[in-house]
Amino acid sequence: MLNIVLFGPPGAGKGTQSEKMIEKYSLIHLSTGDIFRKNIKEESELGKLAKSYIDKGQLVPDEVTINMLKQEVNNHSNAKGFIFDGFPRTNKQAEALDTLLKELNTEVTLMVSLEVEENELKQRLIKRAELSGRSDDADPKIIQNRIVVYQKETAPVKEYYHNQGKLKSVDGIGSIDDISSNIFKSIDNFL
Repeated sequence: MLNIVLFGPPGAGKGTQSEKMIEKYSLIHLSTGDIFRKNIKEESELGKLAKSYIDKGQLVPDEVTINMLKQEVNNHSNAKGFIFDGFPRTNKQAEALDTLLKELNTEVTLMVSLEVEENELKQRLIKRAELSGRSDDADPKIIQNRIVVYQKETAPVKEYYHNQGKLKSVDGIGSIDDISSNIFKSIDNFL
C-alpha cells in the first residue's frame, strides 16, 4: 500500500498536486478539512462532536480527528493507498497516524514536502482569492498568520518523518507539470 503525507505551507500547491498523484497512482485523497465538513453536514456523532469544538472556536481534539480519519480509511478497504492532506499537523498526530496505519498492517510510505518561499506563497494565495473568492486568502494579515502558524506548529512534523528516513522535499516552484514530474520521481525513486 502506498501511503503519502502531502505536506507544505498554505499556497504550496497541495490540492493541485494531489489531483495529479491520484491520477498517476490511483490513490484515495483524504483531506481532513473535507472529512470534517462531510461529517458535520451528515450530522454523524463524530461530526456533532467536532462541531461542538469548532463552534466554540476551539481546535478539534486529535482523538476525534483520528477517529474520523480511521472511519474514512475503513470505507476504502480495497484502496491501493492514500494521500493524507492536512494531516498530520503535529508530531502527536503523526504518531497517532502511525498507530492507526499499523492497526491496518500498513504505514506511511513517505512524506512529500512541497518547498515554496514565503513571498511566492503570499502571491499564490492572493491570486487564489481572486479566482476562488476565498476571503481567508485575500487578507495579507490572515495570510501572514497562517504562514507563521505553519512554520511554528506544523513544519516540525517534517523532522518526524526525516528521522524515519521518509522525508522527500520537492521544489514547489515551476510549472504544475514540472512540479508533478519531480514529485513522481521522488516517489518512484523511493519505492
